[in-house]
Amino acid sequence: MRTAVRNQGIGSWPARRARRTPRRTALVHEGAAVDYALLHERCTRLAHALRQAGVRRGDRVAFLGPNHPAYLETLFAAGLLGAVFVPLNTRLAVPELRYQLADSGSSLLLAARQPRDTVGLLADGVEVWQAEGAAYEELLASASGEPIDEEVGPDDPCLIMYTSGTTGRAKGAVLTHGNILWNSLNVLVDTDLTSEEVALVSAPLFHTGALNMSCLPVLLKGGTVVLESAFDAGRTLELIQHHRVTCMFGVPTMYDAVAAAPAWERADLSSLRNLLCGGAPVPARTARAYLDRGLDFVQGYGMTEASPGALILHRADARAHAGTAGVPHFFTEVRVVDPLGGEAAPGEAGEVLVAGPNVTPGYWNLPEATAESFRDGGWFRSGDIATADAEGYVRLVDRVKDMIISGGENVYPAEIEDVLLEHPAVAECAVIGVAHPVWGEVGRAVVVLREGAAAEPAELLAHLDGRLARYKIPKSVVLAPELPRNATGKLLKGPIRAQFSD
Repeated sequence: MRTAVRNQGIGSWPARRARRTPRRTALVHEGAAVDYALLHERCTRLAHALRQAGVRRGDRVAFLGPNHPAYLETLFAAGLLGAVFVPLNTRLAVPELRYQLADSGSSLLLAARQPRDTVGLLADGVEVWQAEGAAYEELLASASGEPIDEEVGPDDPCLIMYTSGTTGRAKGAVLTHGNILWNSLNVLVDTDLTSEEVALVSAPLFHTGALNMSCLPVLLKGGTVVLESAFDAGRTLELIQHHRVTCMFGVPTMYDAVAAAPAWERADLSSLRNLLCGGAPVPARTARAYLDRGLDFVQGYGMTEASPGALILHRADARAHAGTAGVPHFFTEVRVVDPLGGEAAPGEAGEVLVAGPNVTPGYWNLPEATAESFRDGGWFRSGDIATADAEGYVRLVDRVKDMIISGGENVYPAEIEDVLLEHPAVAECAVIGVAHPVWGEVGRAVVVLREGAAAEPAELLAHLDGRLARYKIPKSVVLAPELPRNATGKLLKGPIRAQFSD
């Protein structure tokens, strides 16, 4: 008697797709196509190699690299074993990467296309495998291809995705197999994805938007994912035409760059059906550039902790409700609450709370931060401020936290301020966001020097280089005689912004 398949997690997806559509193309990367049968085989062989290396259920396996088939192979292979996948941001500095490896307790790191010096500096305390080239292919070829059926359920952790916190330390949001499945179902329902989709994925997979709003839902449905290692506006237009791309996800700066490319006006965009934009507030000019071409430009709102979808604007509403983030995803609930916790009236600003099967159970090894985020029971507090109109369409208006969103990347001032304060000439500092025509906003450091000390802005920025990811480093420094504080000594960011934003 045949026993039931015990793996109900996303690690089983390649096998399930291989039995339904084995010869349909799953991935295209640098001209090479991989069908679902081959993807299943490679993921299974990698899972056996990981098991041979000692990886067991619950162990953490990290990946560092650009968009690459090995990223997805590692994710699915870890899922086959019940292990936990830890994607690392390639833009982070070595100390930041070391912290996340140590905090997650990762025992193995697969690295693709990383400088030898970087990999060498990370090898202390974690085993490192190269995830490409002859050695990687030999590893797969020598591993078993026999099926693996580890018991994995929807509540088991699938991945730990780090999101910076206002305290300056990155927090690992735990996303379960169920979280990712329900988010994918939300996308399938709310964007009408079909098995004929061809998704261009050039936003980095180590961000939840690219992975969970386009890549995984399309693979679940049996479509094709065109993986690009890096984003280039001109090449994006070429790929859309060559592969007849039907859908893509990007942040506003990516869409702005594509619309500004020389080939924009003459490009054949007739295949495009779903243009999903998130990761930062969407300027009206960005949406207008695509709506004017007759394209459905769909805005959304989410966060890593919601896997990430919370709100989405349906294609049919793209014009009538432009500027809003839409309504809650099908299986997700969103509330806008006033300071007392009651429902905010239509048009009244309040904090966004999110609940649903796509919302994280909590942060990795941070029970206090988890409890604080869920202090309203099952509702996750986003820290974002929005208004909802009488029809329920939500418009994001501000952020409770002082987060800066630069080119779709979340930048948290406290993290930068902590490093700036390590400079011997800095007495106090505050980092604020200022408008930027390309990146939406960028950081500006306002610094008070110690009495008798001297330091030029360029020296202070150089101090941050190598200690923080480059996208986190402010674009400007302003020296000030003092910074406003309240009676308890807390910096008053409002007056600082008002004085130093221009």
